[in-house]
Amino acid sequence: MAEARVGLGFDVHARGGGRQLRLGGVLFEEEEGLAGHSDGDVVCHAIADALLGAAVLGDLGERFPDTDPAFAGIAGLELLGRAVAVLEESGRRPEGCDVTVICERPAIAPRRQEMRAALASALGIGADRVSVKATRPEGLGLSGDGVGAMAIATVA
Repeated sequence: MAEARVGLGFDVHARGGGRQLRLGGVLFEEEEGLAGHSDGDVVCHAIADALLGAAVLGDLGERFPDTDPAFAGIAGLELLGRAVAVLEESGRRPEGCDVTVICERPAIAPRRQEMRAALASALGIGADRVSVKATRPEGLGLSGDGVGAMAIATVA
């Protein structure tokens, strides 16, 4: 059995890009999406970065660079699945995940269970090992003024 490791991931994207919002692989039809080379899913990106960090396998930008056309528009859940594959190639598997979404909108609570299920499937673990939380920045900063969203994740 490999020793326990913990990783921390963070991602932030501004609104825009002419797409609908996806967070944790879940489509929020009523919201403008996040700009980025991929689909801008900050939740999946933060978790993927945390996984790579926990295993000391680089980071998201190194493994899946935004200069590579192969990753243009890639879905967050697919990118997360690829990070899991990199992790598994090193002999490790995700054990659990805790992610906090930071945005003024949309409300995460009504879709929390759906997000947990989608993330658990991509991680290859049970939904009982995936925590999704959210906070509103009360009008402060990038995500508080509604122009973006952020996510912070820890994984084991």
